[in-house]
Amino acid sequence: MINLSDAKWFKSSRSAGGQDCVEAAHLIRGMVGVRDSKNPDGPALVFAPGVWDAFLSAAKNGGFDHR
Repeated sequence: MINLSDAKWFKSSRSAGGQDCVEAAHLIRGMVGVRDSKNPDGPALVFAPGVWDAFLSAAKNGGFDHR
C-alpha cells in the first residue's frame, strides 16, 4: 500500500479553479494518484506509470470521445 499522506495533489490547469475536479499527484516510482477533489479524505486510485501513460495517450487521441 502506498502512503498518500504526503502527496502533493494538483488540479489540471484547465479546471478553471472549480471545486468539482479530479486531482492528481506524482508518487514514488513514477506512480500517479487520482482522487475526487470534493472528497480529499476519501479513496484514491493509484496507477502504475505505464498504465497512466496509456490512459493519457488514449485521452489525447480521442479514445474516450463519445460518438
